[in-house]
Amino acid sequence: MQKFGLVIIGAYNGLHIIDDLEIYKDTNILLVEPVPHNLKALKERVSNYSNVKIEEAAIGNINETRKFYFVKEESITKLGKHWADAIGSFSKNHILEHKSKRFPIENSDIEIAKIDCISISTLFKKYSISKIDKLLIDVEGAEYEILDSIDYEKTNIKKIIFEFKHFDGVFNDGKKLDLIKKKLLDHNYIIKQIDQENILAEKN
Repeated sequence: MQKFGLVIIGAYNGLHIIDDLEIYKDTNILLVEPVPHNLKALKERVSNYSNVKIEEAAIGNINETRKFYFVKEESITKLGKHWADAIGSFSKNHILEHKSKRFPIENSDIEIAKIDCISISTLFKKYSISKIDKLLIDVEGAEYEILDSIDYEKTNIKKIIFEFKHFDGVFNDGKKLDLIKKKLLDHNYIIKQIDQENILAEKN
């Protein structure tokens, strides 16, 4: 079994994780990302880090091939938001519900692909993960399913940072978030909201 310093589910193009890559450069790092154009940029960005492994998949409840929706590479610049490449989902409506005057996304901006989807338990087993210092999860509303399916007794995770703003639908949080908070508290985590979008859960 192995210890990983950093595991990121939703690594996107890697631009936002450079600081973490440096902090954990002397540890095992695992990056999970399903979107083809993000993977290309991510691989280039981490090419000098021999300690980094990349899993080309999405995380779901079971191991299967599923339809996955994401913003087309050529639409990212047109839409004018640097975070457009970070919007990917098993639901097309999840992406379209981000539409606003400042983010005028249309059906024509969305690409669909069949991608590999694996469970979190399969991911941890594949890389023999028994301990994680820092787990980052940003998966556009699928955070609940991932956090709910982790075996916290089997895998020792010191710190978890996850996006919560889409827990109960686009830009909604409610019952599901409450359930995950309770589960984390029951496993001796201290919970703190660190900004408008993210929560930190750290082992007591």
